[in-house]
Amino acid sequence: MTLTSLVMGARAKDREAVILSSIDSNLQTAIILEGLPDGSSELDTLASSHNLTVARIAPGCMCCVGNMIMRVHLNRMLRAKPERLYISVANSEHIEQLRLFLTQAPYDDLLSFTDDIVCNT
Repeated sequence: MTLTSLVMGARAKDREAVILSSIDSNLQTAIILEGLPDGSSELDTLASSHNLTVARIAPGCMCCVGNMIMRVHLNRMLRAKPERLYISVANSEHIEQLRLFLTQAPYDDLLSFTDDIVCNT
C-alpha cells in the first residue's frame, strides 16, 4: 500500500514547501500537484536527483474537471509502486469527493491515507 496524503492550501508555494519538508529521500515518492508553481519549484529540481516523481495538473477541481487527467497520472505513478504519495489541491471544497474517488476500487487496495495536511497562510 502506498501511504497517501492530501495536501490542501490556496498557494502552490505553501503546499510545495510542506511537501518538501515531509519528503524522506529514502522512499520512492510520487507527487501530484494542482497548478503551476509560484516561480521556480524546488520539487521540480529535486525530482531529477531523488526518488521523486512529480506531475502537475492544470488548476481546477480534480474531482470535477481534472478527474480523467488525475486518474491517468495517478495510474502511471502507481505502476511504479511508490512508497509515498502526495496529492496537492488548492481548494478543499470538494476534498470529500476526491477522497471518495480515491477510496473506491481499484485505489482502495493500493492507497493508505494519513491525516490531511492543511497549509494555512
